[in-house]
Amino acid sequence: MASLRVWPGTPYPLGASWDGEGTNFALFSEHATGVELCLYGRPEDAEESHRIDVVERTDLIWHAYLPDVRPGQLYGYRVHGPYEPEQGHRFNPNKLVLDPYAKAVTGQPRWDDSLFGYRVGDADADLSFDTRSSAGDMPKCAVVDPAFPWGDDRHPAVPWNRSVIYECHVRGLTMLHPGVPPELRGTYLGMASDPIIDHLLSLGVTAVELMPVHQFINDRVLVERGLTNYWGYNSIAFLAPDARYAAGGTRGTQVSEFKSMVKAFHRAGIEVILDVVYNHTGEGNHMGPTLSLRGVDNASYYRLSPENPRYHMDFTGTGNSLNVQHPRSVQLIFDSLRYWVNEMHVDGFRFDLAPVLARELFEVDRLAAFFDIMQQDPTLSQVKLIAEPWDVGEGGYQVGNFPVGWAEWNGVYRDSVRAFWQGDEGRLSDLASRISGSSDLYQASGRRTYASVNFVTAHDGFSLTDLVSYSHKHNEANGEDNRDGADDNRSANWGVEGPTDDAAVNELRWRMQRNFLATLVFSQGVRMLLGGDELGRTQWGNNNAYCQDNEISWVNWNLDAADRELLEFTRETLRIFRENPVFRRRGFFAGRPVRGGSKDVTWLHPSGREMTPADWDDGAQKAVGMLIDGEATDEVDERGRPVSGQTVLLLFNGGEASRRFVLPESGQAGVWEELVNTARPGRRVIPRSAVNLVGRSLILATRTSEPAGA
Repeated sequence: MASLRVWPGTPYPLGASWDGEGTNFALFSEHATGVELCLYGRPEDAEESHRIDVVERTDLIWHAYLPDVRPGQLYGYRVHGPYEPEQGHRFNPNKLVLDPYAKAVTGQPRWDDSLFGYRVGDADADLSFDTRSSAGDMPKCAVVDPAFPWGDDRHPAVPWNRSVIYECHVRGLTMLHPGVPPELRGTYLGMASDPIIDHLLSLGVTAVELMPVHQFINDRVLVERGLTNYWGYNSIAFLAPDARYAAGGTRGTQVSEFKSMVKAFHRAGIEVILDVVYNHTGEGNHMGPTLSLRGVDNASYYRLSPENPRYHMDFTGTGNSLNVQHPRSVQLIFDSLRYWVNEMHVDGFRFDLAPVLARELFEVDRLAAFFDIMQQDPTLSQVKLIAEPWDVGEGGYQVGNFPVGWAEWNGVYRDSVRAFWQGDEGRLSDLASRISGSSDLYQASGRRTYASVNFVTAHDGFSLTDLVSYSHKHNEANGEDNRDGADDNRSANWGVEGPTDDAAVNELRWRMQRNFLATLVFSQGVRMLLGGDELGRTQWGNNNAYCQDNEISWVNWNLDAADRELLEFTRETLRIFRENPVFRRRGFFAGRPVRGGSKDVTWLHPSGREMTPADWDDGAQKAVGMLIDGEATDEVDERGRPVSGQTVLLLFNGGEASRRFVLPESGQAGVWEELVNTARPGRRVIPRSAVNLVGRSLILATRTSEPAGA
């Protein structure tokens, strides 16, 4: 075995950094007593081609420079230190561990007992010590060349109030698309293909929110059941794009392919937002494997129980929580975020279980150091930041409590809109608050309408088609006896479960899908669509398809007539949104006169008069109108002049019976034109002073100069 030249190198940057001549390696470990850098020729190799003692240590960072190492080189670490689980230390140099700063990983571990630092099956097993090498079963890190021909690529920087976010999965969106070349399906390059981008542009999507693409692992229990961690909320390398979405190899090719995808989206004016999981890793609790952070420095990187450091604090329901009290853990998160913005050119992040990042002790502190650092960071404060504002710990539901500069998945919006359309009593005032921007949640803290990311469905739960087709979850394929996932759907309460030939039931289901989509698109705030909802995608009642990498989760592009109608309806509603700035307010409605003299928003009783407090308090009342004045905009043109929109009237009927709705006099010439009616297709001029609002339906109308009866 030929020897390699080893120079001292530098402690920064952390990770493996190719400078055009050689590679610098730097690994933080506060409690380690020694570090070995191991080089490999192939991903499956159990024996190192070289094992190098890293002797230089600066500021608790172990570092070395290898002038003979080039991009594509595979590597990992063996870290020496105390194996004292009851003190929180789980060093085991027999276990090859991934670099926390790895920019590429070759793939998945092959599940074997050798991956565990202890002897599996022993009594008090995690206190024992396993001496088998795990290298043959472990994926390897790869040195990457950061060079990429970005050209004039730039962030589209779509304003929040104009944003339409499309939540999707790299694999799921592309696997069944007939226009995507077979060899690119399920990959970053498949996402970047013309058929996918053309579809998104036809909808008016301004940002794709990709489900996790950080390198993640398949849980052993799933692999043993013949399943996989399809969603990817099990990160193991925060700087590495997942290798399974690469078309051309895993020694760094995944990095250039990811960059190619981003560049293609940017060329189309579409932003790329990543769903990121910094709250935990795939190593699980104290009984989990030793794959990376556990073997690098368990006590620094993970939140351990103060009473017994053998055990992990768990605010995530996954077994561990990252230790955001430790400066090096915080640094890892922020270095990762900046890497994805600066080197990979992404435009924003959605933070999974974001309150975990705010837990300084046990409580959620909205002014925690994490958010202070984010707000002051010159790079990260300028990208889109979206919180999933809940975790599983005490006090973890934090909708409305994130700082200025953050948007949130508005779970209150989802629940309120669903409750209204499923016919619950006493939900009118709640609906009004949600569709007008949720000022009750965000205004007092100085935030604006776009703090609310509105959604009706997301990856976690029923698809839109299933929401209106199933009263109960059907998760049998997950192998958990249908115990997983919440069984709380009441939107499909008309007595037929799943597909049916009953024309009346199908018509009601299609109408309900249109109700949800139209409500979402015409609400103030940021719109988020679940990818495939516009195509009638079904998961056959599975509302927790986290482990289903198959037709249950993949988008079916073979559309029937009803699917095509739903797609056209979605395109039309989003076109109306783009053309009328009254739907794109940044500030909240004030209920006061605007430039034209009328109130910015007026809430109407079906009789045509304004709603009264008694009307709002009437639990049986399920119909309301929302009149938005055309001057109720806060957009300006390129010269800073205010931009006017069209006055619109939104009519909602969440009850089963039809309601006669008297149309208001808007103070404008002409008559009302119906642009959208979820109970019937097409546009029409309304020739009379009242309209029949079918049960469980929505109408959007605007003023037109066309004479009545035309």
